Amino acid sequence: MAIKYPGQRVAIFIDVQNLYYSAKNLYQAKVNFREILKLAISGRNLIRAFAYVVRTKSGEEKPFFEALTKLGIETRIRDLQEYYGGFKKADWDVGIAVDAIRIAPTIDTIVLCSGDGDFLQLVEYLKNQGKRVEIIAFGRSASAKLKEMADEFNDLGESSEKYLLKE
Repeated sequence: MAIKYPGQRVAIFIDVQNLYYSAKNLYQAKVNFREILKLAISGRNLIRAFAYVVRTKSGEEKPFFEALTKLGIETRIRDLQEYYGGFKKADWDVGIAVDAIRIAPTIDTIVLCSGDGDFLQLVEYLKNQGKRVEIIAFGRSASAKLKEMADEFNDLGESSEKYLLKE
């Protein structure tokens, strides 16, 4: 396993929906993004941090988006799509993948904060480009293959008191 060194240039991609629903379903809690950001940076050189979020019609998430921005995280916002019959969708997987591939040539390490197995091909591609890929997610809801493929997997569930905020 490669070590983390201070000069490493790091880009962080946070799949907010994935972490939010994992924390809510597994622990009935909210995610402490400040602590996750610290873990992701780990004393290295942060180049960019992105959070992929979804805006609803009510706009109730606006204070949350502002809190992320105050932490130095750039928010990528997509509107929640509502379909006939009540089906709702707001998928950021392709957006995250494209941004990660786009920034990869200028960084050493990609930190993907998501346990979504849909990112397997992205992780494989980035590693083939010589990038270190770290995954931060809740182990109980993360894809086993994703955990296996990453250069490092950080299980937020192992220190849930640090990475969760009780409701």
